[in-house]
Amino acid sequence: MVYYTNSPKETEQLARAMAQRLVAGDVIAFFGGLGAGKTAFVRGLCSVLAPNAFVSSPTFALINEYAGPIPLYHFDMYRITDEDDLYSTGFYDYLDQNGILAIEWSENIIYALPENHIEVTLTPLGENRREIRIEGGSRFENLEF
Repeated sequence: MVYYTNSPKETEQLARAMAQRLVAGDVIAFFGGLGAGKTAFVRGLCSVLAPNAFVSSPTFALINEYAGPIPLYHFDMYRITDEDDLYSTGFYDYLDQNGILAIEWSENIIYALPENHIEVTLTPLGENRREIRIEGGSRFENLEF
């Protein structure tokens, strides 16, 4: 499905709609360059899954954990260059935690993503406009936001 948003607020609203349909064990692989809106999207997810969380990009921490009924694990793989780097993040352990993984810069770990992952590709079409493509299951069709 392809969606279009016209502001960070709308991007977060789309993510909130998606969050309503997520289940424990889902892995969301984000694709898009700097400033594409990946962290804004995760903010929207957290507003449903972990409403008391303060969301920030895990650029230096590599992972932020947000507690909720289903925990959300927010990864930044920008600096991951090989399997050893990935292993050191604990990524493989998190796959077994029965939470939801939101992974920015997934293009750096494409080889490690589970087969049934969900892909969210954010493409800037201007200062605030985004094309957001969600692939990986019919449950994300016709999201209303």
